[in-house]
Amino acid sequence: MPEIEIKDKENKVVEKIQMRDDMFGGSAKPGLLHQVVVNFLANQRQGTHATKTKGLVRGGGKKPYRQKHTGRARAGSNRSPLWRGGGTIFGPQPRDYSYSVPKKVKRRALMAALHEKLSSNEIVFVDSISVEKPKTKEMVHMLKNLGLDRKSVLIVLPEQNGPLSLSVRNIPGVKVTRAMDLNTYDVVASNMLLMTREALTRLADMKVS
Repeated sequence: MPEIEIKDKENKVVEKIQMRDDMFGGSAKPGLLHQVVVNFLANQRQGTHATKTKGLVRGGGKKPYRQKHTGRARAGSNRSPLWRGGGTIFGPQPRDYSYSVPKKVKRRALMAALHEKLSSNEIVFVDSISVEKPKTKEMVHMLKNLGLDRKSVLIVLPEQNGPLSLSVRNIPGVKVTRAMDLNTYDVVASNMLLMTREALTRLADMKVS
């Protein structure tokens, strides 16, 4: 069984605990992570893009010239897509890009992503992270002590911590999330995870089946 180190803010090991070989559910089937990440990104799209068809472009109510005997192609509106300043043919219109994926699939992909991070030593475990009031300087110092400076870091907490969130919002590449809100995309997109002991316990208790 793999052994992980629980550290404090000064990067000193305070405890070592044994992890199960199948921690976080193990690896996933090929393509599962990709499927869930694509679903997450699709659900983030607003879908508010729009172009104007010839019926939406202002003007063009009058027939430009008579129908016959001009030597020109007949035209009913100068806002036709064939004319300069006219509408757009088959342009994008507002739509909903979101679609659903079974909860079990999302959960299994998340556990597999965490398992991969754990196997690659890309998770740093700390006993706790407590900030009484917003102090960016303290968080920068802690991340530097843990060797996480100049990296994209996802901090996983058991519960929301307002002062901590305010402390890291000006640090490039650093995000904070609760264990229950953790998603596959954030795990995959981050170079490193900084996780508290309690957050680890909550994630380990999540059922994959």
